[in-house]
Amino acid sequence: MRIGELSARAGVSVRSLRYYEEQGLLTSTRSASGQRHYTDDEVERVAFIQRLYAAGLSSRTIAELLPCVDSPSEEASDTALERMAEERDRLSEHIADLIRTREALEGLMTAAREHRELMRTAAVAG
Repeated sequence: MRIGELSARAGVSVRSLRYYEEQGLLTSTRSASGQRHYTDDEVERVAFIQRLYAAGLSSRTIAELLPCVDSPSEEASDTALERMAEERDRLSEHIADLIRTREALEGLMTAAREHRELMRTAAVAG
């Protein structure tokens, strides 16, 4: 199938598919006229790549994991699990940072509300 059909079947843009190829996440064969051609298997591969992106993985990390999918083995599985654990830990730390930031923002909002109330009280009293 050509890139437009893969795009429609996988539900991603042609631009995304080209990006996936540039990053080494997806491969195609080329016709004599240079058009990209894909197999039916690429639809599921694109869906898998999308799930990995949705989980917060970078294209570099996905590129590291795909060989484990392409050539499954106990060693590849261990490598993939280790890499995914690293990503999970990275995401957990990022979540903790976001929570701290949200809490700081809540503190600022509380202080701003208190200040606004003091200003209203002073205006009414004055």
